[in-house]
Amino acid sequence: MPRWKALSGALFRVLAVWLVSSLTLLALAALLPDFRLQSPGGDSLTRTAVTAALGAGVFGLLSALVWPVLVRALLLVPALVLGLLVFFLNGSLLLLALDLIPEGRGQAAPETAVIVAAVMSAASSATSAFLAVRNDEAYHRRLVRLAGRRRGRRAGPARGPASPGTVFLQLDGVGHDLLCEAVRGERPLMPTVARWTGAGHRLTPWRTDWSSQTGASQLALLHGSNEDVPAFRWYEKDTRTVVVSNRPSSAAELQRRAIERTGDGGLLAYDGASRGNLFSGGADQVALVMSVAARRGRYNRSRAGYFAYFSDPANATRTAVSFVAEVVRELVQSLRTRFRRELPRVTRGGLYPVIRAFATVVERDVVVAAVIGDLLAGRTAIYADLVAYDEVAHHSGPAHRDALQVLRSLDRAIALIARAARHAPRPYRIVLLSDHGQSHGPTFLERYGLSLGDLVRAGCGLPVPRRAGRTPSGAEAREAARAALHRPEEAAGQRPERTAGPGSSQPLVLASGNLGLVSFPDVPGRITREELDRRHPALLSTLANHPGIGFLLVRSAVHGPVVLGPAGAEHHLDTGRLIGADPLAPFGDGAADAVRRTDRFPHAADVMVNSACDPKTGAVHAFEEQIGSHGGLGGAQSRPFLLWPAELTPPAPDGETLTGAEQVHRVLRRWLGEAEGPQLPLGPAADELRRGVRPPEGFPPPDPAAQDKSR
Repeated sequence: MPRWKALSGALFRVLAVWLVSSLTLLALAALLPDFRLQSPGGDSLTRTAVTAALGAGVFGLLSALVWPVLVRALLLVPALVLGLLVFFLNGSLLLLALDLIPEGRGQAAPETAVIVAAVMSAASSATSAFLAVRNDEAYHRRLVRLAGRRRGRRAGPARGPASPGTVFLQLDGVGHDLLCEAVRGERPLMPTVARWTGAGHRLTPWRTDWSSQTGASQLALLHGSNEDVPAFRWYEKDTRTVVVSNRPSSAAELQRRAIERTGDGGLLAYDGASRGNLFSGGADQVALVMSVAARRGRYNRSRAGYFAYFSDPANATRTAVSFVAEVVRELVQSLRTRFRRELPRVTRGGLYPVIRAFATVVERDVVVAAVIGDLLAGRTAIYADLVAYDEVAHHSGPAHRDALQVLRSLDRAIALIARAARHAPRPYRIVLLSDHGQSHGPTFLERYGLSLGDLVRAGCGLPVPRRAGRTPSGAEAREAARAALHRPEEAAGQRPERTAGPGSSQPLVLASGNLGLVSFPDVPGRITREELDRRHPALLSTLANHPGIGFLLVRSAVHGPVVLGPAGAEHHLDTGRLIGADPLAPFGDGAADAVRRTDRFPHAADVMVNSACDPKTGAVHAFEEQIGSHGGLGGAQSRPFLLWPAELTPPAPDGETLTGAEQVHRVLRRWLGEAEGPQLPLGPAADELRRGVRPPEGFPPPDPAAQDKSR
């Protein structure tokens, strides 16, 4: 494009935004009693219009010059608080702009200034977006601003057009079957993904491990190993601590263990970016990553993603308004569910509306903006997690209309990222995947009137409270919101589902979706079936014969790992011996292998409890307050998806099913390696890099910050 055309186009857009802002200011002055653009004695319409133009121009200049400085200064402010401060900061800038108008013609009450500034920012943002869509160059510049002014173009190895980058977008909790439904029909729920499945991409399911949840799946996807991750939360007798996958301290420890086990920094160790994940994958560029959220100091860049987005006042205002709208939407949807007496149903009060809005608005917007910045910077590998659907489906149900509406917004986010990739300095391949699905069904407490902890206490001959307590949801967004607010981690002993604290002689019961874990803290190591029968003769039969329990895993001193089912059914995993009906039969192929693998984990619970599953509907019963759950076996939760560009090699030979997140990690590594140019270090090569051995010719040296980041 000739330079004069670009300059004239830019001038036209500036004038158009200025005009719209001025008209907005005039309209608000006419509507709001505490806001005026005239002198006390009155002015002509022309004079008032000139005052509006001056006010809009000064406000625009202040927003462009002062706002980035303010946001940078407020980076240490918790993210949610920063989102609320957007309104007041914008109002302060407007008051300053009005004070600069000659002869005191602009005046507004402070509370009115907040409203005027928000409306003006929204109007100018809408105008800019409309003009950008109609002009490729303007659209490219807006994407750069969305990504953050502070990024800029970084120095690095030369990249030609034949060296494509790869973007991995994780749609948290979206199962394979649900995605198939969302892309069917003439008007699919996810039109962008539907176009990809019709041409250019291929779709396949994969099977999770027994622990079908983000902590286990994403640790393996990004770091190659989820060994000794038996559930979302579990008790470790050797350290006398409860590990919860989405707590910053636990995520950091799990990442450290995985790196120590594999001897490799992670999937993103070379020129990678990790956005909105539990783990960094070894990336140097991180934003909203839980494993580094608790760190302080110059090497923690997880919160820099907030600056990248909130440095644009229009974006900050839009996100803040959308946040409030999402809270209101959740309140309305919750009331509608109650008035219609829809079942199953869980409590959606308290802080849940705020947590939902954080996941579906703030986290989504910041992650998408960060990914766009990574694309425009030309990074080699990008992995981002969009958690919005998973959070809503936990409380509304996987196929409920409230959750399906979130899929529409995720599809729009995917489309925005795909459009941004066209402006990137290198070609990109976009891979969509999920870490698990979700299974529907009433909670164990709702269906049977008691919690798993109550049932365990009854089996141990301990008193059971008359009123069953509720187990808080373990959704991923809850701890992400706590980290954004700089709130301390929840104390280990505050879960009401636990019948006793660590070190007690009474059992400790934890829930991870429809997977329950029963531990006896006073018994060193893993208690045997024989010792358990001696201490609590009725416990195993009470659990195994309950209609809401599918099977138990215990370890026998004589037979090794044994799966127990109702009516005395047993499955001896070491020998394959069956007594009665196979308790694992309702859970499909691969269930025995998944349970057998978990049994060898050093921190497997004394008794692992999986809820029953209806083989016809796939319904399960979560042991926590979720009507859409994941974490164990049964239903759609164990069947996530992988959607990859057709130019990449198939993830598995025809007829074979990808099993376990560790196998999927190897596929993702292979796809990174299929790009021409620098290859990802594997195995011994990675060890040599860490020891400081010079890499082979043609392979760029790793960024030291990337190595530090993963430890």
